[in-house]
Amino acid sequence: MHVPVERSPQVYARLCGLLYLLIIALGLFGEAAVRAVIVAGGDPAATAANIAANEFLWRAGIAGDLLMHVLDVPTIVIFYLLLRPVSHSLALTATVFNIVQTSTLALNKLALLAPLLVLEYAEHLGDFSTAQLNSFSYLAIQLHSFGFAIGLIFFGFTCLIRGYLIFKSLYLPKPLGILLALAGASYLVNSFALLLAPELAAALFPAILAPAFVGELCLALWLLVKGVNMPQWRQRMGRTNGNTIG
Repeated sequence: MHVPVERSPQVYARLCGLLYLLIIALGLFGEAAVRAVIVAGGDPAATAANIAANEFLWRAGIAGDLLMHVLDVPTIVIFYLLLRPVSHSLALTATVFNIVQTSTLALNKLALLAPLLVLEYAEHLGDFSTAQLNSFSYLAIQLHSFGFAIGLIFFGFTCLIRGYLIFKSLYLPKPLGILLALAGASYLVNSFALLLAPELAAALFPAILAPAFVGELCLALWLLVKGVNMPQWRQRMGRTNGNTIG
């Protein structure tokens, strides 16, 4: 079923804004309210004790992350629909980058399950000392951090492309495109620094991700509250000989 262009862009835009805000909230919950609280930097024993004492919170963080990735799917589709009038090929490219990112991050959650499995089956792992099991759990958590950084490389390119498309669209504000492109650049700098120069990454974090937070939050709020500029949307769709979205 096709929805008339006069109505559907705003419906899609506002739904995308709402989903994006939920994604941001879930991401902050997992990183700031769960892992930043439970993981004791450089201390496997304290981290293992914290997970044991806050097992439900740890599990909630994993579940919240997975829900975030579920919400990624309709958001990816909507961004493609909203931006394909500017350039079908670039909108599709951003979509593929975003799919790779979401798939990588979803699979990466397996690393966060490892400490729970160690905790559950510790009595059956008698050949390993408690210190060794704690170190294994901590290593899995660190692997998750690197897997997260790898996923964000793909999302960085997603933001760069979408930022360009938004800048060129005319039916969304150019500053939003610039902010989103800066968000993509900050993700790329953070991830490549973590892989290539960990000490530099530690010095840059978390300030390096401020542009990402600001850019994505502004985009989500704009889509939810303002949506698209309808006269410019109609003009763009007229140039591409389209009359529907969806």
